[in-house]
Amino acid sequence: MPKPTKFLILRFSSIGDIVLTTPVIRCLKIKYPDAEIHYCTKIQYKGLLEENPYVDRVWMLNKSLKPLIKDLRKEQFDYVIDLHRNLRTLLIKAALGTRSYSFPKLNSQKWLLTRFKINLMPMVHIVDRYMATVAPLEVLNDNKGLDYFIPYRDIVERAWIPLTHRNRFVAYAIGGQHTTKKLPVDRMIELCQRINFPTILLGGKEDFDAGEQVRLALGDALIFNACGKCNLNQSASLIKQSELVFSHDTGLMHIAAAFQKKIYSIWGNTTPLFGMYPYKTPHVVLENNNLSCRPCSKIGYSKCPKGHFKCMNELSFPLEIKELRTQK
Repeated sequence: MPKPTKFLILRFSSIGDIVLTTPVIRCLKIKYPDAEIHYCTKIQYKGLLEENPYVDRVWMLNKSLKPLIKDLRKEQFDYVIDLHRNLRTLLIKAALGTRSYSFPKLNSQKWLLTRFKINLMPMVHIVDRYMATVAPLEVLNDNKGLDYFIPYRDIVERAWIPLTHRNRFVAYAIGGQHTTKKLPVDRMIELCQRINFPTILLGGKEDFDAGEQVRLALGDALIFNACGKCNLNQSASLIKQSELVFSHDTGLMHIAAAFQKKIYSIWGNTTPLFGMYPYKTPHVVLENNNLSCRPCSKIGYSKCPKGHFKCMNELSFPLEIKELRTQK
């Protein structure tokens, strides 16, 4: 094929999903080093891509699609790579009239799994499915995992971390887009007791109160509540400096995978069967496989549809964390 000179990648959200597309960006640039790679996402996620050396330009969807399409038309892209596949990406592809490759979302298979517990999902990580989307362009997976680039201004210095946690610490991402993807606070406390190692809690401002309850229950020597005190890049910096990571099914889990941290991933109403478990990094899956109602959603709910929330309330913590018991 003639060498393409300009690609447009489409993925509008969210944090984890965008991080999971980074191997496509890198491997595309490796295959076509002289081509321009543009990436279009929602304006609130531009920070995930601005420091990526393989991205030449980030386009941002704010509210209206019309001015964005007008600007994208001027670029005369050779190929559009649609890693989101929704109505808006369909409209962009139709308006540009450029040859495109689109990611199959497997919504029917996900519906069968959540509604009837019939598992027809392929035993393939979503990153490898993303990579299959660009296979017709002769792009191969270099198997180097995910990328995440932290700007210098957001690197957290050790002096900012309390003395109790400055030497070595565990990072625990306690947030989650939906309640059913997060442990209840009493179970967070139980988990941190089991970890029994200086732990930094990470999350947004909405997670601060939960983090405070954990801190007050276990004390400052064990818990530092950084929820709401760091932006995303600063949270990523703390993850990069940690010994290992505990995380709910959330974007910080995939950022931890980009740094090849060992991850203990905690699953409530969702499931690793959707193909979004930690990629190419050591990990342990903590999930309750003794329930007929799970998974109940591919995303999550504000509360358990059945009212018992057994997927989290009855989740066991069979932990043997040898990495934390050795002196460095």
